[in-house]
Amino acid sequence: MIRGVMFDFSGTLLRIESTEDWLGAGLAATGIRLSDEEFHETVGRLTEYGALPGGSAPRQIPVHLEALWRERDVSAGRHRAAYGGLALAAGLPAPELAGALYDRHMSPAAWRPYPDTAPTLRELRRRGLPVAVVSNIGWDLRPIFRTHGLDELVDAYVLSYELGVQKPDQLIFRTACDALGLPPADVLMVGDDRTADGGAAALGCPVHFVDHLPVDRRPHGLTPLLDLLV
Repeated sequence: MIRGVMFDFSGTLLRIESTEDWLGAGLAATGIRLSDEEFHETVGRLTEYGALPGGSAPRQIPVHLEALWRERDVSAGRHRAAYGGLALAAGLPAPELAGALYDRHMSPAAWRPYPDTAPTLRELRRRGLPVAVVSNIGWDLRPIFRTHGLDELVDAYVLSYELGVQKPDQLIFRTACDALGLPPADVLMVGDDRTADGGAAALGCPVHFVDHLPVDRRPHGLTPLLDLLV
C-alpha cells in the first residue's frame, strides 16, 4: 500500500524555461547585445552542449569535463563548474555571460510548475500522504517551491549536493523514506529519468515515470498517479 510519495524536481514537478528565454535573461543581466543571427547561433550551441541545467542532455561533452559531468550533482562547486564549463565550451560571446546564465537558472522566474503539479500535491495532502522532493541538484531549490506556493505541500527535501550522493544511489532514496517515516515499499517514486529515478526500485520502492516535456505539452502527466493510490 502506498502511504507516501517521492517526487523528482526538474522535468517532473517543474520545468526550466527555454534556452532562448534563458539566454535572453542572461544577456539582459549583463548588458550584452547580440544580433538575431548571433543569438540563434548561440542558442544552438548551448543546446548542443546541454549547458542549460534542467534542459536537454548534452549531445557532446568535452573530454576535460567528462569526469566532472558524471558527478556534477554531488556538490555545489562541481555543479557550477560542470555547467559553467559546458557554457564556455559552447562558445559564449563574453565569458562573464557564463556566470549570469548559471545564476539565472537558479532563480524562481526561470521555472514553471506543470499545470497539474499543485493540484496533485494538494490532493496528496488532502489524503494525508506525505511528500518528499528528491533531486539531483547543486543548489537549494526550496526558494523555487516557496515562490510558486508549493513549499507548504512538501514535507521533506533530499538534495544530492547536501547529501553528497546522487541518484540512482540507494542512499538518497533511503534518506527520503526515513524522512517520511515510511518503509521503501510504501513510498512511490515519481520521476522522469529511467536510470536516476528508477534506482529507487532497487530499494524496493514502486516507481512511476512521467515524460520530461515542456510545460505546455504535458498538462496531465501527474494526474494518473493518483489512480495508483486508490
